[in-house]
Amino acid sequence: MLDEDVARIRAHRNNIHRYRRLLQTKLSELERQFIERRLAEEQTALDALALDTFPVAFALPKGQSGSAMIGAEG
Repeated sequence: MLDEDVARIRAHRNNIHRYRRLLQTKLSELERQFIERRLAEEQTALDALALDTFPVAFALPKGQSGSAMIGAEG
């Protein structure tokens, strides 16, 4: 199951990159609207899938930076 989810994440990321490249080209207004809508849909799908696949998130304590935590364990 994890392999399938990772493959789906990769497919969404590839689609997002493709749509971003397309937006840098000359498009009609209708094409641009379609690509922008598809880009938003792909991003939403990627965010939801990533959250379901990798639900654990770590937050640093308030006021701490990542570099301050290095070596803090002793």
